[in-house]
Amino acid sequence: MTQPQGALLVGSVNFDDAETTIRQAAGILGDRLKRIPDGECGPRFHWIMYQPDILGQAEGIERVGAERIPLRMLDARPVRVADGVDPATIEFPPLGYAAAAQESYAVFRRLRDEGAVPQGTRFQVSLPTPLAVVGAFFPEEQRAAIEPVYRAAMYRELDEILATIPHEDLAIQWDNAVEFQLIEQVPYRDKPAAQPWWGDDLWGGLTARSAEQAGRVPDDVEVGFHLCYGDVAEKHFIEPKDAANLVRFANMLVAASTRRIDWIHLPVPIERDDDAYFAPLDGLQIGDTELYLGLVHREDGAEGAQRRIDVALKHAPVFGVATECGIGRAPEGTTDGILRTHAAVAAAW
Repeated sequence: MTQPQGALLVGSVNFDDAETTIRQAAGILGDRLKRIPDGECGPRFHWIMYQPDILGQAEGIERVGAERIPLRMLDARPVRVADGVDPATIEFPPLGYAAAAQESYAVFRRLRDEGAVPQGTRFQVSLPTPLAVVGAFFPEEQRAAIEPVYRAAMYRELDEILATIPHEDLAIQWDNAVEFQLIEQVPYRDKPAAQPWWGDDLWGGLTARSAEQAGRVPDDVEVGFHLCYGDVAEKHFIEPKDAANLVRFANMLVAASTRRIDWIHLPVPIERDDDAYFAPLDGLQIGDTELYLGLVHREDGAEGAQRRIDVALKHAPVFGVATECGIGRAPEGTTDGILRTHAAVAAAW
């Protein structure tokens, strides 16, 4: 193959509503996309940052800090289990993912019926891993106890999505970012991890969680994974030395999963068009799982993407293209250009 095949929209898109996202994605990328997300608009614009506002509504949960930390319409303060409260007794309210998916799917179906979305395209719902939310917003000493409580709440969201959206139309993507913060030993809120709340085996614990999350999705629904190094102000929390840890995680996940993994997405930093970054892809062992490389960047467009593609093709002869993370925080007015870059460098399926 001399050109990537297909494109993936990782999740967030910098439009104000689902209809604009779906129309523009389908109109510009068309048969290059197997799946279209709703763009994670509204309070979901900054990935999981809206979850503390929801979690803070639960009895037994407190916000940390007296002063609100504003992030557009959100309060970014973390949360904690109140003193004397057994985490197992906490009942989280609906997390918002199922309600958003149902609302956006109605738009997706209408646009497909109108012919604006190609038949056979699936509606993509992106969900954060439970570990990501717990690791980002709860104090370290509470994470082991609260993780199963939050995980159960997330699985209720997933089950509602599965019950209300036809399986032949649905694709679920699990977003893994905090996992790579742990793997790379990057301190969160300037504090290094002091205890292994993820279990005795970091790699085994993280990939087993992801394999379990894949297994919660029925075989007639597609499932994929976005592996991520963060996207705050369009910057990673650390620049990966190369793709080795991404490849290791992907291989372990596919080996551990009891069901087919339909796609895996790996990020590529903008400055990496060298063999050293892509060489670990020689050891990728994911069978017929679709591989997407996040090598599209708004700053250097199709020319920069093509430089990275030319090197990547030496190590991964079959892959599609994507951005390295969602583009929900991209500058206003740049989104169509980013979508057109995908179209310029990738062939149709």
